Amino acid sequence: MAESARLSAFWAAIPAWGRWRRVGLALGIGAILSLGQMGDAVARLLWVVAGLVVALRASQNLNPKQAGWFGWVIGVAYFGITLRWIVEPFFVDPWRHSWMAPFAILGMSAGLALFWAAAFWAGARGVRAPGPRFAMIGAALLLAEYARAHVLSGFPWALLSYSMIGSPVDYLFALVGPHGASAVLMGLSGLAAFALCRGLLLVWPGVAAAALAVVAGGALMPTPMTDPAAPSVRLVQPNAPQHLKWDLEWIPVFFRRAVEATQADPPPDVVIWPETSLATLLRNADPWLERMGQAGRGAPVLAGIQRWNPQAGYHNSAILVETDGSVAALYDKQHLVPFGEYVPLVWIFGKIGLTGVVDMAMGYAPGTGSGTIDVVGLGRARILICYEGIFPEEIIEDGSRPDVLVIMTNDAWFGSGPGPRQHLVQARARAIEQGLPVLRAANTGISAVIDGRGRIGDSLALGQGGFLDVQVSAPLPPTLYARTGDWPVVALLLVAFGLAWIGGRRFRVDAAGTGG
Repeated sequence: MAESARLSAFWAAIPAWGRWRRVGLALGIGAILSLGQMGDAVARLLWVVAGLVVALRASQNLNPKQAGWFGWVIGVAYFGITLRWIVEPFFVDPWRHSWMAPFAILGMSAGLALFWAAAFWAGARGVRAPGPRFAMIGAALLLAEYARAHVLSGFPWALLSYSMIGSPVDYLFALVGPHGASAVLMGLSGLAAFALCRGLLLVWPGVAAAALAVVAGGALMPTPMTDPAAPSVRLVQPNAPQHLKWDLEWIPVFFRRAVEATQADPPPDVVIWPETSLATLLRNADPWLERMGQAGRGAPVLAGIQRWNPQAGYHNSAILVETDGSVAALYDKQHLVPFGEYVPLVWIFGKIGLTGVVDMAMGYAPGTGSGTIDVVGLGRARILICYEGIFPEEIIEDGSRPDVLVIMTNDAWFGSGPGPRQHLVQARARAIEQGLPVLRAANTGISAVIDGRGRIGDSLALGQGGFLDVQVSAPLPPTLYARTGDWPVVALLLVAFGLAWIGGRRFRVDAAGTGG
């Protein structure tokens, strides 16, 4: 049924509201959208759809300037709440860095919200007719999210589509990827908003049928199989809190934990330690590597370490250690964390006196190569070190498909809040997108084995030390998204935006002619 006269009047009056009243509404919408990154999968989906419907409906009558500010405030609330975990690293050494925490969260959320501001501003430049307006804002917001994932090294965290992971529709990641899945969410939300304001009763059965068809589509996807005779892989979780990880008294304690987990019975076929497991440089690590090789009892050990490269500098690396302690393969992390592993334009911060920002950076150099190494008992493994696991387009770089994705991470930086859990959700998304199993070894958790449909087979809880013996499922056939990437979705969004703009102009001309 059509909206009541009172509710219609409410939406129509929003442009005439005072600035702070609109700010309050926008903050509320952003808070609703942020619920899509936490809690039960079905509830997450409902919160995102509800937030998008209200955002589209509330912005229908705003002029471009008002819409831009409205979208920016929504984004500030959404990113501020969702990414609140980014303050955790500043409290590892609170006396030196805690003062930067509020600037970090405010700066991050305000900066990322600029993409949303641009989208709402661009979308509002059409007519106020709900069809073209909703289509333009929706397409513009999705294109802005794609830009956010790539501009200035990219930060594709907290995409709207991650609310789908764990639900019956997360298989869409295998077909159209994270941005295509966001487009499906936006499309359903736009249809719902349009039906609400136009009272189109016939639209609702169509929307319900489309939603059911999307849910049912998951039954057609292939199911990963695990061979009972598959090799056993041990994921080691030493549980080293970040404030103690580099403490000289605690370093041998954490190393001993990892060694004891590695040599525990029954012997595994492969062992994986998390990012920077070894608190020493590779050039000084021979005694450590020898001990690891012995503990493996014939099983190769994948482990994180730092190394010095005279030609480039320090690297955040992964090594494959053989039984005799020799390094059989090496991978240097390529996609580094801005302001965490390197400082962009570092000379600027030094000149304006922000030496604390410079001090926090490790100053790593990016590596090169495909990141795929051959591991006996595991096959071709694509190594992803922490931050690299959030970039879907970087999984396969040399054209050769791996058998498994190995994510080595140290989420201890982010405490026990939502950060590690959101990071795990993205690991599940990578599995679905490629149809490949994922082995995730995390210092403080959550370590897990994930199949090619994104389902967690077994896991070690956050803050728990120990190890996990798992068997890896066979890879699924290459997914549609693995073959096409994001470009088909981006092209369709550009076409949708253009058609909505043309339709909006046509509507405006027709309306003007009728009124004359």
